[in-house]
Amino acid sequence: MQGKIKTTEARAKEIRGLAERLITKTKKGDLANIRFAQRFLPKTALNKLVKEIAPKYKERAGGYTRIVKLGQRSSDGAPVVFIEFI
Repeated sequence: MQGKIKTTEARAKEIRGLAERLITKTKKGDLANIRFAQRFLPKTALNKLVKEIAPKYKERAGGYTRIVKLGQRSSDGAPVVFIEFI
């Protein structure tokens, strides 16, 4: 909903595949692909994806997200990153 989140690198890499797939499917705009996205997202996030995010990437072939490394978390040393829409 905010456009970017701060999380661990492993989670960001896992999220990236799902986010890219959902954007690719919803930018086509047909009902079957929107219903596919509905399985993974709450209603407010789905509306934002269909009405704001997907049309923004209509001409783009892929690569909708970016991972920016921030360093390591002090408590356990896990690598922390931002994942955001380009």
